[in-house]
Amino acid sequence: MLSGKGYYMNRGVMVGIAAAALLILAGCAKKVDQGGELGDKTGAVAGVKWAVPARWTVMAERPMRVATYGIPAMDGDAEGAECAASFFGAGMGGDVDANIARWVGQFENASEPVRASKQVNGIAVSTVQINGDFLAPGGPMMQSSGIKKGYEMLGAIIDAPEGVVFFKLTGPAKTVEGAAKEFDAMIGSLTK
Repeated sequence: MLSGKGYYMNRGVMVGIAAAALLILAGCAKKVDQGGELGDKTGAVAGVKWAVPARWTVMAERPMRVATYGIPAMDGDAEGAECAASFFGAGMGGDVDANIARWVGQFENASEPVRASKQVNGIAVSTVQINGDFLAPGGPMMQSSGIKKGYEMLGAIIDAPEGVVFFKLTGPAKTVEGAAKEFDAMIGSLTK
C-alpha cells in the first residue's frame, strides 16, 4: 500500500490513464454513431454507380444479387444487418407498388410502410421503411427460414437507365436505424 506523495503520484497517473481510455472509447463510440460517411468502395449496375459506406463490408457473391454488404450489429443486437443490391434485367423486377407490397409481405405484424419519392442526380428513387417481425425468406422458393422479431427494412427502388435496381437493407431495428444515414448517403451518391 502506498502512502504520502507516492500514493498521490500513482493516483494521478491512474486518473490520467482512465481519462485517456475514456477519450479512446469516446472516439470509438463516435465511429459507431453513423454520420453516413462513404468509403472508397463502389458499385455499379444498369447504368448507375454508387459509393459504399466506409463501415460496411463487401460480402461474398450471392445468387440474384449484384452485391451484398454487411453492417455490424449495434450494441444490444445479436446480429448485424445486410444490404442487398439486385438487378434482374431490363424490364424485369416489377413496378414500385408491387415490390413494396412484396416486401411488406415478408413481415408479420408489419407497420404501415413509410414511402417517399425523390430525384438523385436525375435518377428517380422510391424509398420505403417497414418494421415488424421478418419472415427471413430465402432459398429458391423464398420460403421463410424462421421469424426474426423486431426487424426493420429500408428499401430503395432505383429507375436506372437500363432497368430497375433494388437496394434492401434488413436487420434488427436498432442496427438498421444506426445504418440509416449511411444508407441514405449511399443512395444519395447515385450517378449515371
